[in-house]
Amino acid sequence: MSGPEETHKAGPEETQGSQAPQGPVPPVAEPEPDPDENLPARLGEERLAEPVVRTGMFGVQDTPDTSGYGLLRVHRAPVLASPRPYGSYFDDVADELGRALESAGIGFSDAIERVVADRGELTFYVRRERLPEVAAKFRDDPALRFELCTGVSGVHYLEDTGRELHAVYHLLSITHNRRVRLEVTTPDADRHIPSLVGVYPANNWHERETWDLFGIIFDGHPGLTRIQMPDDWKGHPQRKDYPLGGIPVEYRGAKIPAPDERRNYS
Repeated sequence: MSGPEETHKAGPEETQGSQAPQGPVPPVAEPEPDPDENLPARLGEERLAEPVVRTGMFGVQDTPDTSGYGLLRVHRAPVLASPRPYGSYFDDVADELGRALESAGIGFSDAIERVVADRGELTFYVRRERLPEVAAKFRDDPALRFELCTGVSGVHYLEDTGRELHAVYHLLSITHNRRVRLEVTTPDADRHIPSLVGVYPANNWHERETWDLFGIIFDGHPGLTRIQMPDDWKGHPQRKDYPLGGIPVEYRGAKIPAPDERRNYS
């Protein structure tokens, strides 16, 4: 006779079904990571595919001021030409350039859009198709003798329709101790400017950098490849329409957040 505390003994089938599996449990296979996931090309494509949001560098929403303090004021000068006389040696340079161009059968206004003398600096706005000829005259004419071009810089004016991209050249005459600036504009839809490597060979790397960061294509350059960014980088980072933020920087194990995630003044 069994009492109420008698334990129930499981049968062989019940015991066999409740036993834990014997031996080690095989590990669950994890999906292999995509080796291209963090490459600049892949991340760049994703970033450029996103809609561009015009905000400040540190999360500022109501102003394009990237300082975060709302103190930046952008004043755009109208497109004007300076009247004569320009002052200093500027008139002599303009006259000698006009004479040199006319000797080659090129009218001054056919090569130069306008001349601006401002704050002790002289800038010739050159029509892009005439850039190599004008630069050669500046270099070779004995009355000009601008032997050195210190490089080319790019500028992106997003709202300047039809003239969004500017290439700026600084010329130095060691013979006459003079300085002038050449500036060329090109529409964003046709970002081509003749290369000056044939006139000033030292511009080689400068034109590569301007192409790399602004996307200006210098026709005739012997090897227009990236020089700052990786070869597979997507986009041109110093353009105004380039999305802020992007890829965190990893350096010796430390991860630095993207610029738009470092601070926030909003």
